[in-house]
Amino acid sequence: MKRFFSKRQTAHAPLRERNNGEWTDFAESPARVDSMLDAIGAVEEPNDQGIEPILAVHDTDYVAFLQTAYDDWLAAGREGDAIGYAFPAVHRRKLDLTRIDGKLGAYGFDAATPIASGTWEAAYWGAQTALSALNAVTVGENQAFALCRPPGHHSGTDYYGGYCYLNNAAIAAQAAINRGLGPVAVLDVDYHHGNGTQDIFYNRGDVLFASIHADPKTDYPYFWGHADETGEGDGKGTTFNQPLARGTTWEQYGPTLERALEVISGFGAKFLVISYGADTFEADPISAFELTTIDMSRIGSLIATLDLPAVTVMEGGYNIDALGRNVEAFLAGLESG
Repeated sequence: MKRFFSKRQTAHAPLRERNNGEWTDFAESPARVDSMLDAIGAVEEPNDQGIEPILAVHDTDYVAFLQTAYDDWLAAGREGDAIGYAFPAVHRRKLDLTRIDGKLGAYGFDAATPIASGTWEAAYWGAQTALSALNAVTVGENQAFALCRPPGHHSGTDYYGGYCYLNNAAIAAQAAINRGLGPVAVLDVDYHHGNGTQDIFYNRGDVLFASIHADPKTDYPYFWGHADETGEGDGKGTTFNQPLARGTTWEQYGPTLERALEVISGFGAKFLVISYGADTFEADPISAFELTTIDMSRIGSLIATLDLPAVTVMEGGYNIDALGRNVEAFLAGLESG
């Protein structure tokens, strides 16, 4: 399996985030990359496929905001990382805002996702990494892995949050659709619900979104990922959420994954995008499932039974000491399943 990564993705290095009422060190640090690279072996440099595949998923004004947000922050006389503090609660509408504080709130939904000097560069190359993995599969590889960083599945068409700025999985899925590879299924096995991916495809009938995640009644992102969210319009029935309780072990997770795979098969997917998060690991510092490294391999092996061409996009996972071996266990399961 080819693996893709650009060192430019480490340019994103905020110092802190606001979480659970306290300032803490930024959990999605560049050190995550070193752990993964040490474990997964050789990686290939992604090709630059330009901005158009990104704009096929994200609004033009939102992308323009990301490109200039940090410079606007500095121009306003601020120091450090740009973090919003005022967020519209519901029914937000597009406004022509001028102050960076307002823009941060208009496009973001939490205070745990700073914008730093290298954020746009890293996010851009994360998207190019996902697209390069897709290219590898379209020219003959059965599978490819995109070591995307920052992650992407919390980012919607016009918003960021959850450490995510561009939705790498959605960008890859849309590019696959554009190349005639659909219908496409996106399987999200991160601990946290991929609300951005769900939002992007919620009204679409050509992309199935299936997610196994912590129950949003107790865990981030709270406002998305409930079992009764099944899609709207042309997308009715193409969203499949399976929230699980804190403390979930393989005994509960395995059968839940099997159900998700049955839904994907029933949908008739011809191409698979996997949002993989290693934060389901039992010792992850910000999560509460109890899966082991062996279970990561089991997840990969079960997904492989779909026998679909697939791109795996890296999402979360914050136990840096274990992250690399968990990722490699998952990929080994995918390859041998």
